[in-house]
Amino acid sequence: MEAGIIKNCKSGKIKDQEILYKHFYSYAMGICHRYAYTKTDASEILNDSFLKIFKSINSFNEELPFKPWLKKIIVNTAIDYYRKNTRFSPMLEIEEAENESFNINAIDTFNYQDIKKILDELPEPYRLIFNLYEIEGYTHKEIAEKTGLNESTSRSYLARAKKKLRILVEHHFELENERKIRS
Repeated sequence: MEAGIIKNCKSGKIKDQEILYKHFYSYAMGICHRYAYTKTDASEILNDSFLKIFKSINSFNEELPFKPWLKKIIVNTAIDYYRKNTRFSPMLEIEEAENESFNINAIDTFNYQDIKKILDELPEPYRLIFNLYEIEGYTHKEIAEKTGLNESTSRSYLARAKKKLRILVEHHFELENERKIRS
């Protein structure tokens, strides 16, 4: 089914473009939400991605899987979106945590919404670099090429993102424990 739709999209058939868009909407929107703070931003990244997909679909090699090609375009579009709409300015240093210890079991109690909420609290550049490195698997060299940052800045942002995440996870875990105690 997918191969036929892609072939028809290459022929410029609008109805098949709509089918392809609907077929991959949830998958694509999930990727967009990792990079966007708002639904509006995610929708904009998604729509820009599909415009690029339909403009370049003739370059897609039908012998290869479509999803990785689609994902690459979406991630690159998200990077372009943030490069265009934000500046990577030096970030304020993260305040030192009062308690450096970390409860490793805290993360086991989280669901997807908890994790998404915590990731949404990261400053934009930290979140972008964290997603590209930890989730998408890019190297710091690749991130530097895609974002225009130095490799050392990418490494620094990743380290700061991880430090901030540890603080946020611990804080979230403490709030959950307080709620359970009150209940």
